[in-house]
Amino acid sequence: MTRRALVLGGGGVTGVAWELGLIAGLAEAGLDLRTADRFIGTSAGSVVAAQITSDADLTELYQQQLAGPGAELTAKIGANFYATIAWALLTHRDGESFRRRIGAMALAAKTLPEAERREVIAARLPSDEWPEAELLITTVRTDTGEFVVWDRESGVGLIDAVGASCAVPGVWAPVTVAGVRYMDGGMRSTTNADLAEGCERIVVIAPTVVGGGGAMPKLSDHVAALRERAEVVVVVSPDAAAKAAIGRNVLDPAHRAPAARAGHAQAASVLAEIRAVWQL
Repeated sequence: MTRRALVLGGGGVTGVAWELGLIAGLAEAGLDLRTADRFIGTSAGSVVAAQITSDADLTELYQQQLAGPGAELTAKIGANFYATIAWALLTHRDGESFRRRIGAMALAAKTLPEAERREVIAARLPSDEWPEAELLITTVRTDTGEFVVWDRESGVGLIDAVGASCAVPGVWAPVTVAGVRYMDGGMRSTTNADLAEGCERIVVIAPTVVGGGGAMPKLSDHVAALRERAEVVVVVSPDAAAKAAIGRNVLDPAHRAPAARAGHAQAASVLAEIRAVWQL
């Protein structure tokens, strides 16, 4: 049987909205990506993956993105974040040492208390139970820089797994699991698309495709490697209209509704390409 993977990348609250809009638009056109055999969620993508693998109605999930900010808090990735990333990339050649440097920044930052942030994550998820589907959620240990992937067999609660994957260093507090602090899986890769290895048909939905290099793998490198063995790999990123709707601050919930609508509209332009990947 052909194994299909859906990779959902990071991109803040607007990334969640755009991804859900796109997936809902495709479903309305008769193409349901929820039939994937493997779901891979990183940061914002972990939220979407957890949502669409639950029993929640996809139309309702999309409609929620069109409502007001609700429990979502406005935040912004500051200059210190980008400066630290740039310096760490220049001074660290291997991935784990690079991520340890980012982890130190995450631990030192003054952020919203971890418990309050957990409530926000819990409000995003239709269920606190792992789905039956194969769902992989990515995160990074702040102390060692180790890349960690959790699934339903990991013994980690779904809320904590998603919260850790969404813990943008310097913005949100790292999540504590069994005495260890974890941060955003996007610090290893914005999509971690290489986890789709072994699948034959792969769709990567990536709100953010820039960045990477050196100690931080590029999406293009992962896709090139996947294409050596997979039948087909397709990457979908925001079009010009979606980029404008998303705006410059991906952590601003005021842009959530426009981003969702833009993703929904973009579905029509990518439908044929994705259908060719998804059909058996």
